[in-house]
Amino acid sequence: MRRTRNPDRNRAMTRVATVVLSTALVLTGCSHPSHTAHPSHTARPGSTQAAGAAAPTAPDARHIALKGAVNVRDLGGYWTSDGKQLRYGAVFRGDALGKLTPADLAVTAKLGLKSVVDFRLPVEVRTDGADRLPKGAAAITLPIDDTGLYEQTTAAIGSKDPAEQQKALGDGKGAETMRRIYRTFVAEAGARQQFAKVLRTIADGRGLPLLYHCTSGKDRTGWMSYVLLRAVGVPASTAEADYLLSNDIRRTADLRTRDGLKKAGIMRDPRLIVPLQEVRKDYLGAALTEADHRYGGFDAYLSKGLGLDAGTLHKLRTRLLK
Repeated sequence: MRRTRNPDRNRAMTRVATVVLSTALVLTGCSHPSHTAHPSHTARPGSTQAAGAAAPTAPDARHIALKGAVNVRDLGGYWTSDGKQLRYGAVFRGDALGKLTPADLAVTAKLGLKSVVDFRLPVEVRTDGADRLPKGAAAITLPIDDTGLYEQTTAAIGSKDPAEQQKALGDGKGAETMRRIYRTFVAEAGARQQFAKVLRTIADGRGLPLLYHCTSGKDRTGWMSYVLLRAVGVPASTAEADYLLSNDIRRTADLRTRDGLKKAGIMRDPRLIVPLQEVRKDYLGAALTEADHRYGGFDAYLSKGLGLDAGTLHKLRTRLLK
């Protein structure tokens, strides 16, 4: 007996595949659980953390617990190498805000946001929805190109063909794709322009408090956060720890995504997308190596790559440090 196709089911399965990926990483379309405790990085200078050691595990005051977004955090509280601290409530990092609940909007309203920067491409916004913003927050669209990753990977996953998925993501290809994306954060003029605009907006101060985000809040947002922290004098080890924290915060939601793909019959081996879902030291290292290669180091990347002069960097520190 010939099986009748169910177009509604096919569309639903395509939607599941599509929401899996973000630009430059994975886009998680699952409902987001709240989180309340993660590694904290607020040790004062002179402690083991200020010397570059791993931070202790403790409740993290930075994390904003929401049901419609996993990875929203305050960047405040970190200490610089010269003993100053980032102000709380000035700059936030996050993932997509299109699924915020009314209760979430009440929470974000208390942050007093004036600006929300969205790094997503138009296709991501169409798929995952436009941001839901609290009153008083102005949307700033600064899309950062993914060099075709979104469409290529979505096509492979949406094919439901294990061989195609293995060809696209297996044998280290997923991780290498991520390293390539991180190199473009430094190499591509368009990406550098967008990151620089955010830093200048923060330095100007009139758009603060400000939140910037991509889809999963870990790659474009992760690099932006690393750059910002380093630019104001936070040690590299602390900035790296903030970057890697996304793995802890996103773990439950990412596992739910993989389970959903397998149960829907879209992926036989959803572990293939783990390299896309995670942040890794070598991804960050790929961007830093690119900065070394092109500009001779991180400080030169700030000045030559992003075009930030000493005055702008001084304003950035003045706005954010106390």
